[in-house]
Amino acid sequence: MKKTTDSLFQCRKNCGACCIAPSISSMIPGMPNGKPAGVACIHLNSNFQCDLFGQSSRPQVCGRLKPCIEMCGNNRVQALNYLTQLEQLTSV
Repeated sequence: MKKTTDSLFQCRKNCGACCIAPSISSMIPGMPNGKPAGVACIHLNSNFQCDLFGQSSRPQVCGRLKPCIEMCGNNRVQALNYLTQLEQLTSV
């Protein structure tokens, strides 16, 4: 992963873990009831990239989630595992 000027990491290509593992309780475009944990967002494309990235319709909750080495790990599997565990620890 490449380091950016703000000490965050850029998203790993072909990952999309943050668009699959966590739940989103608020409405998002095309998903009026939010997104359940473990379900791919409908805006995650076949390249595991967000089709709403950079658009005003991208949910704020998605924009606030910043990639970092702790969350993303060394690969997609580690990222999915970390985010799944975090979801389980924080779900009500």
